[in-house]
Amino acid sequence: MYLKKIITGGQTGVDRAAWDAALEFGIAIGGWVPSEKWAEDGRIPEIYRGLNETRSGDPAERTSSNVRDSDGTLIISRGDLTGGSVLAQSLCEEIGKPVLHIDLSKTSEHAAVSLIIEWFATNKIRILNVAGPRASEDAVIYSLSNKLLGSVFVLSQLGRR
Repeated sequence: MYLKKIITGGQTGVDRAAWDAALEFGIAIGGWVPSEKWAEDGRIPEIYRGLNETRSGDPAERTSSNVRDSDGTLIISRGDLTGGSVLAQSLCEEIGKPVLHIDLSKTSEHAAVSLIIEWFATNKIRILNVAGPRASEDAVIYSLSNKLLGSVFVLSQLGRR
């Protein structure tokens, strides 16, 4: 398994956790973000490069584009999916793209890492779209997602050697 790129919509929470983990492990980042690089905390910081802005500020447009441009979508949450995460899952199912939802309230980190790595291999995921709640919806989702993805990326890099 070899991850080439991590794409997200750039929102706080899971999206930024994915980008930060990818940058830490030398994995390219990108994705479609709303026009003006809008996020709930203001403009997406310049540290995140290689982003494409949609024509509108509607988050649904970036979600659709990221699902389309990825090999599969990983959704991380604590509990049931809401908002853009529901949309991402529905779009994946509609166009036949692989989607995996990890609910951290029901799955241990160890089990989640194993599930994700197996899903990557089964679906030949090279460009991964990551989605989930924003920080204002779940105050600890950033740290949990960042830790989880860091563990996944460590193992994926070991697999490349």
